[in-house]
Amino acid sequence: MKISCIIADDEPLSQDVLKQYIADTPQLQIYGVFDNAIQAMEFLAGKNVDLMFLDINMPKLSGINLVKSLVNPPLIVFTTAYPQFAVEGFELDAVDYLLKPFSFERFLKAVSKVAEKISMADKSDTGRNYILVKADKKLHRINLDEILYLESAGDYVKIFFTDQMVMVHDTLKNMVLSLPEPKFFRLHRSFLVAVGKISYIEGNQVKIGEVMVPVSPERKEELLRLIQDD
Repeated sequence: MKISCIIADDEPLSQDVLKQYIADTPQLQIYGVFDNAIQAMEFLAGKNVDLMFLDINMPKLSGINLVKSLVNPPLIVFTTAYPQFAVEGFELDAVDYLLKPFSFERFLKAVSKVAEKISMADKSDTGRNYILVKADKKLHRINLDEILYLESAGDYVKIFFTDQMVMVHDTLKNMVLSLPEPKFFRLHRSFLVAVGKISYIEGNQVKIGEVMVPVSPERKEELLRLIQDD
């Protein structure tokens, strides 16, 4: 299983170094490179990743304030030229703190810490294959393997199965946090699908169950990569 990651850094040279280090580390898979914290925040609003390499001193929004603003942040490795921020960075449970310029060996040490933390989380997982949702004044146990797709409907989310639908008073953004990737993928701002239930892709739509669900053009390439890597 590869570790998905993004870069948020306003310095092109730093971006290039990190991109090369990531390319030379088979364990890592890069999902995006962002010039500022706001771009990274917008990306993370619709996509979960395992790890973010994050600069601290960026315009408009600092890396530290970005982490504080995220409800469910990925694992963080701070990358900065300012050692005075180290204490505050670790107070946010950063996995590591890379002081620029850093070597590839030091980078690999940080990645090793991330991998160890992910492994420990996997071992502590109970293997639960269901979620609990409230609908119609009842608490429903929903097996993940039975879900086809979810559709946003204002302040509600429709969860579709082969022969029924449950409407939950929640947001699709929150549901994304409850469902594991890459098993579930948000292919459109209004739709989250079970990747294993996709029959085929045609144009900017996927066939799932008996319906065609739209795919945002900017998400299609990532969906194709996800299916090919599965």
